[in-house]
Amino acid sequence: MISAFAFWSASREAAFCAASPATAEPQGSSSEQNPPSQYQSDVEQQPDDNIGHQDITRPQNQLDVRLQYRTSWQPDTRTQRARMLLRVTSKLKLDAGWRLGLLAEVPFVDKRTTTFESSDSGNSSTSANKFGIGDAAFQAYLAHDLDQNWAFGFGARGVGPSAQDSLGSGKWQIMPGFGVRYSFADLGPDTYFVPVIRYALSVAGDPARRNIRQAQISPKLNIGLSDRWFITLYPSYDVRINDGPSVPGQTGPLFLPFDVAVGREIVEGVQLSLEVSVPIIRDFPVYNFKTELRLVARF
Repeated sequence: MISAFAFWSASREAAFCAASPATAEPQGSSSEQNPPSQYQSDVEQQPDDNIGHQDITRPQNQLDVRLQYRTSWQPDTRTQRARMLLRVTSKLKLDAGWRLGLLAEVPFVDKRTTTFESSDSGNSSTSANKFGIGDAAFQAYLAHDLDQNWAFGFGARGVGPSAQDSLGSGKWQIMPGFGVRYSFADLGPDTYFVPVIRYALSVAGDPARRNIRQAQISPKLNIGLSDRWFITLYPSYDVRINDGPSVPGQTGPLFLPFDVAVGREIVEGVQLSLEVSVPIIRDFPVYNFKTELRLVARF
């Protein structure tokens, strides 16, 4: 009887289990078949709002106001140029981890040129001052992360001859560019190296103005410091290699400055920085001294 009762209980339990719906997750479920990859998790951990100067691999939604002053000396002339630049950038997230960055900027330029003359009666100088809108620019570029350390970006910048008189180049320009970022994750999210090169090429415009063929390089190294401070080496595209017609005073193709900026995020999303640059090699004359104050608001 005991055996018969055990057989009846086992049969009843098996029938009940067969009739009841399964509550456990079946083997081979979608969560187990498609676990998140290490690349996806690394990318999700990458912040988009790093402090420091913006790079081509990390587009931002932000507004820039830049106040720049630079001087250039030739044997007979001295040029002083003050510029206020208004720039707006935006980013759009695309499929497969790609990002699209858009940029538009308009400069306002105050240029003062002093000419020195020598004669038998002595030395004299004359000055001319011009103020107006400079050459406006638009840029579009694509960026993609490879992993938590590596990323790249590429695109093109267009410049229109919107400037008045000698406040701009007088040429339409196209500037294709490419850059790679390496983030030093062990040192924090705000320390990264982003070498970028773009090539400026004039395609139309005033035929009397000088044609442009020039490589412009920014070997940018951003170092995040404590208390939201940062220092950036070569934040601007000021390393130049001239491949076009020579300019007055040129003795070679290279302009290589020492270019450094120091800044801080003063409140969340708002950064202030000061850049100072002086030439090391000035075979291709660009400037003798440059300083720029940047106020950046991200939104």
